[in-house]
Amino acid sequence: MNIYRQYQPALQEKPINLDELNPRQIVAELDKYVVGQHKAKRAVAIALRNRVRRQKLSEAMAEEVAPKNIILIGPTGVGKTEIARRLARLSRSPFLKVEASKFTEVGYVGRDVESMIRDLVEIGVDMVREELFQEVREKAVINAENRMLDLLLPPYPKPSQPESQAPGEWSAYENFQKTREKMREKLRTGELDHRPVEIEVQQSRFPSFEIFSSAGVEELGVNMKDMLGGLFGSQKKRRQMRVDEGMEHLIREEEQRLIDTDRLSRDAIRRVEHSGIIFLDEIDKIAKSEGASHGPDVSREGVQRDILPIVEGTTVNTKHGMVRTDHILFIAAGAFHVSSPSDLIPELQGRFPLRVEMDSLTEADFVRILTEPENALIKQYTALMGTEGVTLDFETEAIGAIAHFAARVNESALNIGARRLYTIMESVLDEILFEGAELVDKQITITSEYVEKQLKDIVEDEDLSKYIL
Repeated sequence: MNIYRQYQPALQEKPINLDELNPRQIVAELDKYVVGQHKAKRAVAIALRNRVRRQKLSEAMAEEVAPKNIILIGPTGVGKTEIARRLARLSRSPFLKVEASKFTEVGYVGRDVESMIRDLVEIGVDMVREELFQEVREKAVINAENRMLDLLLPPYPKPSQPESQAPGEWSAYENFQKTREKMREKLRTGELDHRPVEIEVQQSRFPSFEIFSSAGVEELGVNMKDMLGGLFGSQKKRRQMRVDEGMEHLIREEEQRLIDTDRLSRDAIRRVEHSGIIFLDEIDKIAKSEGASHGPDVSREGVQRDILPIVEGTTVNTKHGMVRTDHILFIAAGAFHVSSPSDLIPELQGRFPLRVEMDSLTEADFVRILTEPENALIKQYTALMGTEGVTLDFETEAIGAIAHFAARVNESALNIGARRLYTIMESVLDEILFEGAELVDKQITITSEYVEKQLKDIVEDEDLSKYIL
């Protein structure tokens, strides 16, 4: 049955133990997904290892050890976001990517900076909830099975009299139990998946007014639905669905019922406070230009001053409780084409002691990006076409040609780094992707001649190249 298979991999998953990984091994793990950028990987690996070291200190000393926040400097598409995202996934940390330019000063239209902490807490809650689900999942599945069997086969009352006084009733009860167990086996093997069943579901009666979703309520750090939910309540409604869909619904209901909500909030806040990572992108967009005394630059400086206490360490009120930001790791990033980190206000500069300049990607890097990482583009497209019975085979020279065209377009147009490979690959494989399963020849070899044929006219025509590649 699909519902049982769905939960099986999660139960068998063995996460990496960070205590066993030194910085060199962390870099090796990042190498599986990001090509090059050794300096950046080294910096984040040290930051991650320092977290493990801090947890082994005495409570008094651990409180004094602040995270060494990092600024990654480099153009778009060189791997800044990917390094931070993979680092968070490796450490199983709550991770939030947010653009610094989306925030405005208090009093202006836009989101306040504390919203990033509230968003991070929600991510932490989701992570911890899923882990708690793993702990209760076996019991939840059994409970859901019993509820589903009650719907498919109404319960037979257990005889109140001893078997010696009511043998007929006990015989009927035992036959019912045997039938129920046979039904359970069919439920587990999926034989009953398509059978219709009527299930009682909770339906919220909370009104959907636009005012309740406005930013103003969010700034209060409260959840309006939680506050007013009791006034409107919820009603139960019977819905008809298939057995497999019903099982999924019942398992979720049982999981929610079995987990400890107080523990959920407590563990989520602890995880956010001690291992949360916020990737603050486009920080160069809020840097103040030299000599400016009024206008937009003043507003940008105001945003920096609003961000400062969050990075320095403050307490933010969320619907799950108070959250301290002292030990959240902040990784900022920006191209810094028209400004530099020194254009940030001194106080904010001081909270980002580590600066790492990212390397621009070369043609050789593009070849590696296409083939080496576990999520390499060549592997992705090969797998996609494999779902329709089409086998793609890229010759080495063809991969070199794709890398060459990507580097060439980046030089002549805007340099968008590895993201250029996406547009190049789509242009090269356009006909194959469109034809898909209709292709007569299911074995396709991509040669350098084929790549040049698909791209030559576009690359040579500067106007076409500007808009298509």
